[in-house]
Amino acid sequence: MTTTRRRVQKNADASSTTTRVAIIGAGLSGIAAAVNLKQAGYTDFVILERAGDVGGVWRDNVYPGAACDTPSHLYSYSFEPNPDWKRSFSRQPQIHEYLKGITDKYGLRDNLRLNSEVLDASWDDQHHRWVLTTADSVVEAQVLLDCAGPLVEPSMPDIEGIESFGGTLFHSARWDHDTPLVGKRVAVIGTGASAVQFVPELQPNVDRLVVFQRTAPWVSPKLDRHIGALERGLLKFLPPLAKGLRANQTASRELGHYPLMRRNKFNRTLVTAVTRAMLRAQVRDPELRRRLTPDYELGCKRILMSNKWYSTLTKPNVDVVTDGVERITPTGVRTADGRDHQVDVIVMGTGFHVFDAPIAHRVHGRDGRSLAEAWGDQPHVFRGTTCVGFPNMFRFASIGSGLGHGSMIWQMEAQSTYVVDALRTLDAEGKDSFEVREDALNAYMKEIFSDFEGSVWHLGGCQSWYQDASGAPSVLWPRSMFAYSTMLRRFDVESYELRTASVSSSSKLVSA
Repeated sequence: MTTTRRRVQKNADASSTTTRVAIIGAGLSGIAAAVNLKQAGYTDFVILERAGDVGGVWRDNVYPGAACDTPSHLYSYSFEPNPDWKRSFSRQPQIHEYLKGITDKYGLRDNLRLNSEVLDASWDDQHHRWVLTTADSVVEAQVLLDCAGPLVEPSMPDIEGIESFGGTLFHSARWDHDTPLVGKRVAVIGTGASAVQFVPELQPNVDRLVVFQRTAPWVSPKLDRHIGALERGLLKFLPPLAKGLRANQTASRELGHYPLMRRNKFNRTLVTAVTRAMLRAQVRDPELRRRLTPDYELGCKRILMSNKWYSTLTKPNVDVVTDGVERITPTGVRTADGRDHQVDVIVMGTGFHVFDAPIAHRVHGRDGRSLAEAWGDQPHVFRGTTCVGFPNMFRFASIGSGLGHGSMIWQMEAQSTYVVDALRTLDAEGKDSFEVREDALNAYMKEIFSDFEGSVWHLGGCQSWYQDASGAPSVLWPRSMFAYSTMLRRFDVESYELRTASVSSSSKLVSA
C-alpha cells in the first residue's frame, strides 16, 4: 500500500530538543500524565500545547453557564483533592483555575511549551524515536503521549448556505463574547450537553430564541447546590472526609449509573420515571411535551443534566423547531417545511470532531500511515491506549476509554499508571520500543465488542457521537471505571513486541 504523507515545511531556525517523553496537550489528561511522570521520577518530558494557556476544554468552553456534569469531588485528581469546590457540580472558571493551580504547584511550567501546535509527529523506525514538528521547533522523543483529547475541534455542520448568513455565526466552543445578544433574535442549532447549559442562560436576555432540535435528549435533574464555607472548611480540615465523599460519588456512579448502560431493568425504570416526571411537571403543553420526549432508550446517548432546560423551552420568547434544517439563508434558517426563521445570530451547538480530529491526520506510524488512515471506519485501540503500527505511543481519554457514566479523570489516571509501568519495563528490559501485537489487539477487540452487544449503546435505538462510521460505539469503554483501572494497573508486556533500535541515537535520553 502506498501512502502519501503530508510534508511539513521545517523552519530553518527551528530549535531542536531531545527528550524521553513528549506530551501533546496540556488539558486534563496532559496534566494528569505529567504529574504522574514526575511523581514516578521521570522528569525528562516536554508538554506541547497549541494554545496560550493550559486547561483544554475548560479553557476553550467559556459559553454562558458552562459547568461540569460529573460531581466536583469525583471530577478531581486523586493526587490533588480540592476541598474548596464551591458547587457540587463545578463551573468552568473554577475548574480552569484548579488546573492552572496544579500546573504551578507541581512545577509543570518548566516542561511546558505554550503556543506550540504539533503539525506532524512521525515515527523514526531506525532510531525508535518520535519526531514532532511545530512551527518553530523539532522535538525527538522516545515515547509519545497523545493527550489532545476528543472534544477539541468544533464540528461545524455541512449546511448549505452557511457562508451566506449576514449576521453573526459561531460555535458554542468558540463563544463570541464581543457579540451582544441582549434584545437579539438568536437561533441555536443542536440540543446537546452544551446547549442545555447555555440556552437557559440566553433566554431571559434575548428577544427571540429559536432552538432547532434534531433528536430529543434525555434530561435528568441536576442535584447541584452551593457548598458553603463551613462545609468546605470541614473538608479541608478533615482530608479523610473529602476522600470519603469522593469514594461515595464513585460508588454512586458505578452502582447507580453504570447499570443503566447495561440495561438493568430496575435502574432504567427508576431513572426513566424521574426524567419523564420532570418533563411532565415543567412542560404542560402536550404537543411540546411530545416533541421533547426521546424516541430511544435512556443512556443510548449521553444523559444530560439540567433543572431549567424544559421550563426554558416553554417561555413565550422560545420556539422549539423539530423540522430539519434545510439551509442557512442571508437572514436566518430555512427548515424542511419551507419556513424561514429570521434571526440575527446563529449559535452552533453541534459537537466536536471525535473520530476525524486533526491530530489523527498528523500522527504517522511505522509504515507512514496516519492514525486516521490506519483506522479507517472502525478504530481499534488496545485497552484504549495503544495502537498496532504506532510504537511507543499512548492515547489518553479518547477512543476506547470513554465513559457513559463516570469521571474521565479516573480513566486518565489509570492510563498514566500504565504509561509509567511501560517506561519501567523498557528500562528493565533494556529495550528501545514496544508495539502491541496484532493478535493481542484482535483478541481484545473481540472481547470488547462482545461486551457492547448487551449494552444500551448497541440496543438503545439511537445514533450518537459515541459511534464510529461503522456504527460501533467505539469511543466507549463498556465496563466499569474500577474494571478499567484494574486492567491498567500493570503494563502487560506479554501483549507487546519489544525491540531494540537498529541505529543508536546520538542523544542520550534521561530515565528515572
